[in-house]
Amino acid sequence: MGETVLLVGGGGREHAIARALADSEASLYACASNRNPGIAQLAEGFETLDETHPTAVVTYATEIEATLAVIGPEAPLAAGVADALDEVGVYAFGPQESEARIETDKAFQRRFMAQHDIPGCPDFATFDQMEAACEYIDASDSHLAVKPAGLTGGKGVRVTGDQITKDEAKTYLRESEYDRVVLEERLVGEEFTVQAFVANGEYRVSPAVQDHKRAYEGDEGPNTGGMGSYSAAGDNLPFMTEADYEDAVSVIDAVVETLDGYKGALYGQFMLTADGVSVVEFNARFGDPEAMNILPILETPLLDMLCAARDDEPLPELEFTQQATVCKYAVPAGYPTDPKAGTIVEIDEESAGDALLFYASVDEREDGIYTTTSRSFAVVGLADTIETAEQIAEDALAADESGLHIRHDIGTPELVQQRIDHMNELRG
Repeated sequence: MGETVLLVGGGGREHAIARALADSEASLYACASNRNPGIAQLAEGFETLDETHPTAVVTYATEIEATLAVIGPEAPLAAGVADALDEVGVYAFGPQESEARIETDKAFQRRFMAQHDIPGCPDFATFDQMEAACEYIDASDSHLAVKPAGLTGGKGVRVTGDQITKDEAKTYLRESEYDRVVLEERLVGEEFTVQAFVANGEYRVSPAVQDHKRAYEGDEGPNTGGMGSYSAAGDNLPFMTEADYEDAVSVIDAVVETLDGYKGALYGQFMLTADGVSVVEFNARFGDPEAMNILPILETPLLDMLCAARDDEPLPELEFTQQATVCKYAVPAGYPTDPKAGTIVEIDEESAGDALLFYASVDEREDGIYTTTSRSFAVVGLADTIETAEQIAEDALAADESGLHIRHDIGTPELVQQRIDHMNELRG
């Protein structure tokens, strides 16, 4: 009997997962609150439901007789969807709610790192009273990262001395409805991500990727869920050394060793500083957009990884094509602070040329594809060099006339060189 895989989630990351499973012998089904046309085209069935509702997901999994499930977004993990699927005998590649706290609860995340001597933990303090947090900001002699403890879709962090002043940070906290926050030392350097497949006490890592959180070109504007990302033809990014990558992997190694029983993707977001590698945060799932960089160059069948994880067998070694990738997102006007939803998106898939097209937070209806308030679609260029991959992605976007906002500078030689120069300056 072949495998029946249920994919939970309807974004660009999930479209990349669906594409990675599409050529396997598995029967693919999907469920999400929005109907992603790219996933629907690849799946044998697509159910529109609340993916954070465990009973709804389990009911659909039972109907299709799923043997495996992959949970894409963080919200279903926080809601216990993996727990519910595991309970009915559907192996979910995604951590259970208690283990997903390494992402869903940033206060827990930092205490976990400190308690178990996980490398790369910055100085931090946690607060459940906003006035106490404001007093800490006043007393601090250094700039701070202000982080809500819960999920904010990558948009909740504010950094003093970079995005806001200390007075603005205090106003931000007082006007928020946060019940807990983490204040930690501001890390100065270049961010990068390493994603790992984890199960049965083992892990396999993928090449490093650099995401671009700021909304506008030149790294200006508010934080977003990620406007795009790039990877090089190998494990490292141009501003990194082999030792930097190995240091990041050693952090993942320490987490996997300590979080006994963790299964699913583990995403380490790191800051390469003058003093080495520090941890910005962990995510308990694949990154978005970073999954769209890594999964298209993964040569090892994703289904083999899922089956080995479920069957308690050694995880397969991962093989990647030696290609660079550049991903660029198109987002609604006003994103992320005041996004305009309900616009029909006109996408000519044939005009994408050599680039890969990934639908994200759009909703397919009878009369067309509509934007939501989140990112709409992404294009990914693959080539021998970052520069060529960037041009492939840019050429694909040149045909877009939907009026969506795009960061055109991602992956350009100029921006990549700025990263290199920045790290050279920091390293002295």
